[in-house]
Amino acid sequence: MAVRVYNRTSAGRRNSSVNLYSEVTKSKPEKSLLKTKKKNGGRNHHGKITVQSRGGGHKQRYRVVDFRRNTKLDMAGKVIGIEYDPNRTCNIALVEFEDGEKRYIVAPIGLTDGDVIVNASERAEPKTGNSMLAKYVPTGLSIHNIELTPGKGGAICRSAGSYARLTNREGEWATIVLPSGEIRQISVNCRVTIGQIGNTDHMNVRIGKAGRNRHKGKRPHTRGVAKNHCDHPLGGGDGKSKGGRAPASKTGVLAKGGKTRKKVKPSNKRILRRRVSKRYGQLTL
Repeated sequence: MAVRVYNRTSAGRRNSSVNLYSEVTKSKPEKSLLKTKKKNGGRNHHGKITVQSRGGGHKQRYRVVDFRRNTKLDMAGKVIGIEYDPNRTCNIALVEFEDGEKRYIVAPIGLTDGDVIVNASERAEPKTGNSMLAKYVPTGLSIHNIELTPGKGGAICRSAGSYARLTNREGEWATIVLPSGEIRQISVNCRVTIGQIGNTDHMNVRIGKAGRNRHKGKRPHTRGVAKNHCDHPLGGGDGKSKGGRAPASKTGVLAKGGKTRKKVKPSNKRILRRRVSKRYGQLTL
C-alpha cells in the first residue's frame, strides 16, 4: 500500500494524507452481494442517544462478506478483483467459484486478480487466501479471520494489517499469538485463513481536517471536563478540574485501563496470557 502526503497548500491539507488504495483493482461492487444499511445516529430502539458524537456521514451499502468459509468446500475459486469496502478498514476480494457463485472475502496481502483459492475440508496447500481447519495449518504461519467457535465464522483478526501466529498444537487445542500480545487457545476444528490482511497503511493515514471525519459519520465531540457537573462526571469545578476521579464516560464507565466486563466469558479459560497494556505495562482485561 501507499500513502500520499500533499503539499501544504491550505489549512486542511497541511496535516492530511490519503490512502492511494494501490491494491484495489475493481471500482464497482457486485450488486448481488449488496444490502441496504440504515443509519441510527447512535440511537437505540427507543430513540435515545446511547453513543455520543454520531450522525450524518456518506450513504453506504453493506457488502455481504463470507466469514465462515465453510461452504464450497474443495471447490476452486478465482479472484475477480479487489474492492474498497466502506464498512471496514481492510479491502475485500470478489471470488467466483467453479459453479458460478460469487462471494466476498477479506483480502490478504499478496492476493490479486486471477489467483485461485480454496475452502479446504481437509489438508490443503498453505497458500495465501486458502481457508482450512487449524489442525491442518503448519505451525509458525500467519493466519487471520479466526473462529473462536467451530462453524460460527471468523471473529478475530479481521481488520487492516492484522494477523495472528499459530505457534503449536496440543491434542484438541491450538495455541495462537494475537496482535495485542495475548496468547490463547482455540479448537483445532476452528477454521482459519492463511496470510496477513492487506491495506496495512490504513493506520498511517492522517485525517487532517474535520470534514473528512464528518464524511465518516463522526460529529464534533465535547470533552467531559468542559461540561457542567450535571452533564458529565468530570465536569464542573473552578478552572480546568477533573474532579479528582479517574477518567470515565458520561455514564461513569472507566475510560482508561479499568475493568468493564460484568460477566466472565466461557472462552476466558482458554486465555494463557492476557494482553499487555501499552500504557501501564501491566496485565489487564
